[in-house]
Amino acid sequence: MPKDLPPSHEGLQVISLLNPGAFRFGGKVWLIVRVAEGVAQKEGVIFFPALNATGNTEIIEVPLNDPDLIATDARVISYKGLDYLTTVSHLRLLNSEDGVHFAEYTAIPSLFGEGRLERFGIEDCRVSQINDTYYLTYTAVSDSGVGVGLRTTTNWQQFEKAEMILPPHNKDCAIFEKKIAGKFYCLHRPSSKEIGGNYIWLAESPDARHWGNHQCLIKTRPGLWDSARVGAGAAPIRTEKGWLEIYHGADATHRYCLGAFLMDADDPSKVLARTTEPIMVPTETYELSGFFGYVVFTNGHIISGDRLTIYYGAADEYVCGAHFSINEILGMLVYD
Repeated sequence: MPKDLPPSHEGLQVISLLNPGAFRFGGKVWLIVRVAEGVAQKEGVIFFPALNATGNTEIIEVPLNDPDLIATDARVISYKGLDYLTTVSHLRLLNSEDGVHFAEYTAIPSLFGEGRLERFGIEDCRVSQINDTYYLTYTAVSDSGVGVGLRTTTNWQQFEKAEMILPPHNKDCAIFEKKIAGKFYCLHRPSSKEIGGNYIWLAESPDARHWGNHQCLIKTRPGLWDSARVGAGAAPIRTEKGWLEIYHGADATHRYCLGAFLMDADDPSKVLARTTEPIMVPTETYELSGFFGYVVFTNGHIISGDRLTIYYGAADEYVCGAHFSINEILGMLVYD
């Protein structure tokens, strides 16, 4: 819960903990959690944070009656024609012996936005491991838009930054944890407001930095739980039937649920099957009510045999976990 972690700087407060990436390292289960921070508000004034050129947080103050201010969304503010987030996010590491009881591990420094393309923070990190290298893809937010950043590490002490690998507007990037025919593959989610939609795409790369051969895989479905937008969860899971991907979908009321689809093992551009019904819907109080209610959203999981532990953000405020059977999910797929 937000109260379980201290703020990163004096004058800030933790608003939300959400959308953790998950991985194994050093015999433990780890979460890399998005920590969204804001400023305590006072009557007649609105405050919102942003990172300056040095990577430090600065606080912007605007009177609520300023005619240039539009503050009708809990997540985004428009001021003088520019969009700002009401919170700024960074990534923090927690670990656990059992995958249930987590504590912050302060020996590994938190990861903050760096440079002008991460001025509004970094969010929703997905972790993929290939051999000894961990690939961290995350949402990089700035006044120039929302894109995908990449950092890599082998020891979780030193990180190599690859700058922005997918330009705005793009997010939900999950790298496959095995090369296919010598190439890296990833799922990602470009967006268009005018034509097309919020769909899941596939891309390939020789080095995990330069991506091409983009192909649209999964579209929204009118009248169903994923009618408004879809996006990838964590790295696809290799099964005997192909690559299984857990994804999120939202409808016109902004209710977020989880579903699954299956890709061919040798050619992931071929979608073999997809769930018609969601595998998880928000039902608990902490999933229905929070910073942004009616949300279950995942970008991290841990596999142990048939058991899939999905870590997820609930109501954009809490970090939760749920156990699934991979075979049960495979059994829910509807083949074309």
